[in-house]
Amino acid sequence: MLDNLKKYHIILASNSPRRRELLSMLDIDFEVKVLPDIEENYPSTLPVSEIAQYIAAEKAAAYRKVMADDELIITADTVVIVDDEVMGKPVDADDARRMLRKLSGRTHQVTTGVCLTTTDRQRQFSVTTNVVFKQLSDEEINFYIDHYRPFDKAGAYGIQEWIGCVGVTGLNGSFFNVMGLPVQRIYAEFVDI
Repeated sequence: MLDNLKKYHIILASNSPRRRELLSMLDIDFEVKVLPDIEENYPSTLPVSEIAQYIAAEKAAAYRKVMADDELIITADTVVIVDDEVMGKPVDADDARRMLRKLSGRTHQVTTGVCLTTTDRQRQFSVTTNVVFKQLSDEEINFYIDHYRPFDKAGAYGIQEWIGCVGVTGLNGSFFNVMGLPVQRIYAEFVDI
C-alpha cells in the first residue's frame, strides 16, 4: 500500500509527540525534522476557519527553502475555536482555566490545517471536528491542569487524556484530528500524490 510514496523521503515537520504517534499509525517510514523559530502568526483579518491552514502553509514555506528534491514535508497546525475566538496554547494555569471554563458545557470546533509539500507541488487542506464538552466543575478543571499540565495543547486540553474521558460527550468528525493530525485525510491525499 502507498507504494507511490517510496520515491519520497517523508518528513514530519512537528515536535508534537501526538502527531508523530498518529502518523506512525499509517505504517509509513518518516523522519521528524523541525526548523527552529518558525513564526505562527496570521493576519488579523483572516477568517478563523482559515487560520490553521494558513499557518501550516507558512510553516511549509520555511521548509521549501531547504528541502531536497526527494523530500515530502508534512506541516500542520491545530486551533480550537469557540465563539469565533481562536484558542491557542495557554500561557499558564490561569489561562488554561479560562479556556476550559469557556469550553465547558459547549460545542467548539477543532480545525487542523495540513500542507503536503514537495519541491514541485503542494496540497493544502483543513479538517474540522465539532467537540461537545459536558459542564466541567472547577474541581475537574483544576485536577486536570494540576495533573496533566496541558500547556502545549491548543485549547488547553488533549482529548486522549483524562479530560477527554470524563468531559467529552459528543464528537462530530475525526477523533484523530482533535488529537492534532487528520490521518484519514492524509492517507487519502497520499493515495493520489
